Amino acid sequence: MTRVLEVSQVHKYFGGVRAVQGVSLAVQEGNVIGLIGPNGSGKSTLLNLIAGVMKPTKGRISLDGQRIDGWPAHRIVEQGIAKTHQIPKPFLAMTCRENVAVAAMFGSNKQKDQSEALETAGRVLTLVGLEGKADSISSNLTVQERKRLEFARVLGTGARILLLDEIFAGLSPEELRDAIGMFTQVQKEVGFGALVVEHVMRAVLTVSGHVVVIEEGTKIADGSPREVVENPAVIEAYLGAEAVHAPT
Repeated sequence: MTRVLEVSQVHKYFGGVRAVQGVSLAVQEGNVIGLIGPNGSGKSTLLNLIAGVMKPTKGRISLDGQRIDGWPAHRIVEQGIAKTHQIPKPFLAMTCRENVAVAAMFGSNKQKDQSEALETAGRVLTLVGLEGKADSISSNLTVQERKRLEFARVLGTGARILLLDEIFAGLSPEELRDAIGMFTQVQKEVGFGALVVEHVMRAVLTVSGHVVVIEEGTKIADGSPREVVENPAVIEAYLGAEAVHAPT
């Protein structure tokens, strides 16, 4: 069965601050949706609402028609939705293999046998290009390697819908090219669906088949990558009204 995540008219308020206002979107297994917007527009908050880290003020979040908003984060992971951290947070004293094995044991795979989980971890690390670092302590990894490990951990849970928070940020141009290639290959091979929050436009426009844009918590545009980058409302949100009305 193809998994479908649906977000319907979701709001999140922090006192008088309206971080998310009536956002709706859908992510189907096998499809990659980009989620972009200026700093502070509510992107990471929306991911946290879906992941169960926060509860929406109002609105509905469902997986395959079953309402999941209000569920604790661990239960949502068990149902096949997993989120990366914007700043990677591996278990620093553990090896890469052990980090991914923990994810396999407590995700939707529920691989309680340690040897089986370690075997799964080895396969996942090979997918993301970290097979040579499998037995390295994660505290010794570079920024690029930690981001790959963070990606490997959500894959290790067995999730079919991934919530990816800036996994391409902070990379050099060469590292970015490699990361985009790796992501595209893994997504094609594994077939997961993903909601990708990203400021690196080259990355999000390359990997996404559809893009949603939010500003100040409100959805202002969605469509194909080309449609979005040519949308005057999007140009204004990123560059200011002057850019939209500048003489050509």
